[in-house]
Order: sequence, then C-alpha cells, then structure tokens
Amino acid sequence: MGFVYLALLLVTLGCMLLLDRRFRLFFWRDAVSASVVTVTGLAFFLLWDVAGIAGGIFFRGEAAVATGIVLAPELPIEEPVFLLFLVVCTMVVYTGAVRILSSTRRRSAVEEPS
Repeated sequence: MGFVYLALLLVTLGCMLLLDRRFRLFFWRDAVSASVVTVTGLAFFLLWDVAGIAGGIFFRGEAAVATGIVLAPELPIEEPVFLLFLVVCTMVVYTGAVRILSSTRRRSAVEEPS
C-alpha cells in the first residue's frame, strides 16, 4: 500500500505526457524549451519547499499510501514527482488553452463580415 501515491503520480504524469504527445503541446512541440521550463519550474518549487521546510512551515505528513522514503528531512520522494506533474500539467493545460483560444479567434475573424 506504501507506493500507491507515487504510482498514481507517475500514472497521471504519464497521462499528461500522452495528451502532450497527441496534440503536440509542450514537449512534442519544442523539447528543448519544454525541458528548460520544466527544470526551471521544478527547481523553483523545490527551493520553495526547502524554504518552507527550513522555516518550519511545511511538514511531511504520515500517510499509509506514501512510501515513507525521504530525500531530505520533511521532503518525501513523492514531493518532487508531484512538483514535476504540477509543472507539466500546467504547461500542457496552458498551451492547450492558448491553442483553443487562437483557433476560436481565427474562426471568429473569418465568420465576421467585413
């Protein structure tokens, strides 16, 4: 039972990457830029977590579905995986929304009488 949360995070991350591949939104559109954004976002959120842990704000909760493996005090292995999912999900949703809005605007411009 201890690997359920980590497994679910990896499965949902995989699903986001499948959506990305299907519609060429983020990594499959520009792998280099996507990698830079992902690493930068992950680093930012990890630094945020470390600052919160150092400040006594963030604590690792005990959960039966978590592995119990910690990378540092109060930093479970699931946290960087969650943050990776968060960054990838945000970018896939953002690029998908931009594509939908652009398409809608183009259609509206074509349909309007001049």
